[in-house]
Amino acid sequence: MKIIILGAGQVGGTLAENLANERNDITVIDTDDERLRELGDRLDIGTVRGMGCYPAVLKNAGAEDADMLIAVTNSDEVNMIACQVAYSLFRTPSKIARIRTAHYTSRSEKLFNENALPIDVIISPEQVVTDYIKRLIEHPGALQVVNFAGGRVQLVAVRAYYGGPLVGNELRELRTHMPNVDTRVAAIFRRGRPIIPEGNTVIEADDEVFFIAAKNDIRAVMSELRRLEHNYKRIIIAGGGNIGYRLAKTIQHRYNVKVLERMPKRAEWLGEKLHQTVVLQGLATDRDELLKANIENTDVFCALTNDDEANIMASLLAKRLGARKVMTLISNPAYVDLVQGHDIDIAISPQQSTIGSLLSHVRRGDVVNVYSLRRGAAEAIEAIAHGDAKSSKVVGRAIDEIDLPEGTTIGAVVRGEKVLIAHDHVVIEPNDHVILFLIDKRRTRDVEKLFQVGFTFF
Repeated sequence: MKIIILGAGQVGGTLAENLANERNDITVIDTDDERLRELGDRLDIGTVRGMGCYPAVLKNAGAEDADMLIAVTNSDEVNMIACQVAYSLFRTPSKIARIRTAHYTSRSEKLFNENALPIDVIISPEQVVTDYIKRLIEHPGALQVVNFAGGRVQLVAVRAYYGGPLVGNELRELRTHMPNVDTRVAAIFRRGRPIIPEGNTVIEADDEVFFIAAKNDIRAVMSELRRLEHNYKRIIIAGGGNIGYRLAKTIQHRYNVKVLERMPKRAEWLGEKLHQTVVLQGLATDRDELLKANIENTDVFCALTNDDEANIMASLLAKRLGARKVMTLISNPAYVDLVQGHDIDIAISPQQSTIGSLLSHVRRGDVVNVYSLRRGAAEAIEAIAHGDAKSSKVVGRAIDEIDLPEGTTIGAVVRGEKVLIAHDHVVIEPNDHVILFLIDKRRTRDVEKLFQVGFTFF
């Protein structure tokens, strides 16, 4: 595909890297010469300097025959105008825009359509990250939780602990331990290296285990790998910006929530909007403020300011003062691997969360969900099977007959309301939602080809 990306920041740069590795024709537009030069030296892409919403700049980037425009600059207005210009002047077939401000997204149905602003897909990073953190809070002990088929199936990552019933045993014993629960281990990462699970694979303590199960069975499977944690009750959110506010608003009816916000005016505004949340004005890196917020009795401390260093320091302090679990928003990818798994339990990368949402609209074949896992190293895909046994490489075939790319496993098949955990004898039928796990995302194009019908279906 020929794709123009507006914005060479963290999201635009990461997206360009993902798509360039899959042999797409990528051009990135930005006003920052240095950032474009760095991307151009590292990736096989084109770069154009200028304002992405200017017709001449878009034309210079090849908009006349581009398949897709992805506008992810820091300005909602630039992103929206660029999509309008691409549609009006170049009839660009597909237009995706990152829109952060709730003033726009709350009126999306009337605002974003061919008769108004012609944007096909809106990505709201704040909402994506909010939903991601909410799922982690709902599943104590999970490192990552992603939904498929409208939430009927979930892929969960957990760290296996000493003393877990299945630790030290072969995977085939899962069925003996849980005769009434069906699950599939999609991948195991041991000391950072991926293992394709077989029946005789032995789970070791400290393994990062990705498993797929129906939503109602998740806790039962987690209990086999680690001691189950009690449901969380008390949450402290450091930072009352867009993400902190959205998270508090989403969870305040189920949990005891406190928000710590350093700006007095913002704290006052939050107090007026969040009727079931305690809003405190103060610094999250101040020991006395954390003690005042009763940090020692807190189940989860979420550091969600827009300052990586402040988030990391606040999280380390909160953990030292007794917070049971800390989750930290970190925009700089270089920091993520440094801090996760030590005093910081979960490092959340807004870029990786957003990239998954963007990729699901770029993939060929009928791909409806894409999730970036393990900070971009692996990928989970939900694809819909079409055609019949003659025109499709998957329909009418049992799972053990499908020629899957190396490092790819099928975890589950969703047929209407029915969840079928993947076993060798399961036969794929038309319109099945197939959940796949790729330990090497360079194989993504091969998976897409599997789900293309004949020669013309995209």
